[in-house]
Amino acid sequence: MDRGEYSNHLEETIKLVNERLAKFRAKYNDDNAPYQQSCPDAMWYSLSAGGKRIRPVLLMEFCRIFGGSAEKALDSACAIEMIHTFSLIHDDLPCMDDDDYRRGKPSCHKQFGEAQALLAGDALECLAFEIIAADENVSFEQRVKLIQELSREVGVCGMIGGQIIDTCCTDEYSDERLLKMYALKTSALIEAACVMGCICAEAYDKIPFAREYACALGLAFQITDDILDITLTSEVLGKPIGSDADLGKQTYAAVHGVEAAAKKAEELTQAALDIAESFPDNEFIVYLTNDLLGRKF
Repeated sequence: MDRGEYSNHLEETIKLVNERLAKFRAKYNDDNAPYQQSCPDAMWYSLSAGGKRIRPVLLMEFCRIFGGSAEKALDSACAIEMIHTFSLIHDDLPCMDDDDYRRGKPSCHKQFGEAQALLAGDALECLAFEIIAADENVSFEQRVKLIQELSREVGVCGMIGGQIIDTCCTDEYSDERLLKMYALKTSALIEAACVMGCICAEAYDKIPFAREYACALGLAFQITDDILDITLTSEVLGKPIGSDADLGKQTYAAVHGVEAAAKKAEELTQAALDIAESFPDNEFIVYLTNDLLGRKF
C-alpha cells in the first residue's frame, strides 16, 4: 500500500461511517416528536462538526485485518463516535473546561444552551448502546461483548475515570499520575475501538495485542495534543489554546517542555508500531499511526 492507497482507504472508511451516521440521524429524527427536536439538533450539530473519525476508523480496520466484514463493524463504529462526541460536548461545558469553541465552531452549549448540550450528550451515550444492541450483523454474544467492552472503557475505570482525575486535581502532577489520567481519559476509548474491532471479527485471541497497541497509541495521541495546545493558534486547532494552563491544569508538554514531550510521543508511537508489526495486512495501520504523531491539528 502506498500513501495514495492509504488516503483513499481512509477517505472511503470515513465516508462509510458518515453515511451510516446520516441514516441513524434520519431514523432518530423520525422517531421523535417535533417538540423534542432541539435535543436531536444539538446531537447532530456536534456529531457532524468535522471530527477526524479516528476511533471508528480504528474499529473498522481492526475488524478488517482480522477477517471481519465492514458491515459487521459499521454500527459499532458509529456507536463509538457517538460516545466520543458525547464526551466532547460534556468536556466543553462550563462545569468542566468551559470551552467556547470545538472544531472551529461554537461549542454545543454555546450554540444550544447548557441544558440542551447536557441532554444531547446523554442522548448520544444512550443511542450508542441502543445501536449496538440492535445490530443484526453480529451475534447476540458479540453484542453483549461489545456493550461490555464499551461500557467498561467509558465508565469510572475508563474515560470518565480520567475526567475525574482531570477535574479534581489541579496541583502538581507526577508523571505517573499524568500518564494514568491520559491512559483513562484518552487511551481507553481508543482501546475500546481496537478491541471492539476484534470482537466484530470474532478474533478474540487478538484482543490482548489490540489493547497493548491502543494504550501506546492513545498516550502518544494525548501528548501530541498537549504539544499542539502550546504550539498552534486557536484558528488552526479549531478550539481554544492554553485552556488547561488557564484552569491550572498540568500537561506532559507543560511540565517537561515541547521537545521532551515530542520525544516521549515518538517513543510511544514506536511502541505501538512495534506491536502493529505482528498484525496481518498492517500497512494502513502503520500509516495511520505515523500520521497521528505528525498531525498538525
